[in-house]
Amino acid sequence: MLAKIQETAKWLKERMTTNPETAIILGTGLGQLATEITDTYSIDYHDIPNFPVSTVEGHSGKLIFGKLGGKDIMAMQGRFHYYEGYNMKEVTFPIRVMYELGIKTLFVSNAAGSMNPNFRVGDLMIIKDHINMFPEHPLRGQNIPTGPRFPDMHDTYDKTLIAEAKEIAKEKNIRIMEGVYMGVQGPTFETPAEYTMYWHMGADCIGMSTVPEIIVAHHCGIRVFGISIVTDLGVEGQATEVSHEEVQIAANNAQPLMTEIMREMIKRS
Repeated sequence: MLAKIQETAKWLKERMTTNPETAIILGTGLGQLATEITDTYSIDYHDIPNFPVSTVEGHSGKLIFGKLGGKDIMAMQGRFHYYEGYNMKEVTFPIRVMYELGIKTLFVSNAAGSMNPNFRVGDLMIIKDHINMFPEHPLRGQNIPTGPRFPDMHDTYDKTLIAEAKEIAKEKNIRIMEGVYMGVQGPTFETPAEYTMYWHMGADCIGMSTVPEIIVAHHCGIRVFGISIVTDLGVEGQATEVSHEEVQIAANNAQPLMTEIMREMIKRS
């Protein structure tokens, strides 16, 4: 696995004309943030050695390089999910490659359902912690020597970045929430009973991504900031039907606010 990671990183380095230290993963319906990136060049996942290929509608499948907030960045427009049939090594392969490319800070976004009665569709939620409900752990197997065999997970989400995001939201009068994200394998959306169970387990939002990527980034010593866009509600006693198309629409409507916060955070970094 390490040899493949290094092979992919070497291939990319030979084609990169910038030196980003910040990366962004764009979740479902959030790919339009890429239009904010200037001086861009991109590489399709299909062309990258050893790289998986996204199969989900709303995920374009390319690495984009350029500037955001005046800083060099790279962005994944489309991520990989466990429910697509990939194993966790494949899901998190791009994070390992990012580390080899010199990425120091990772911004992760996702579309999520919320069980918190104080949240509403279109809200942004800063992820302060997570609950991992995936059946396979991304660090299972031989330890890759970017971090310890048994990494501590207390400060996974960078507190300085969280404080900065909250300050920017306050300055720009953007409503922002903070909570716990639960990662599940999908691909089904939750039943009303499952929403209730997850709420009582301590989660504010739930989705089918992010947690594996965050764990591996933390293992690599990469600073992490995560944000969810609430695209549907599963509040106890009020859960309603939802479709992937509705999730995409809700994410699209809310993403300008997320973009504004991320752009300003990168600018100030």
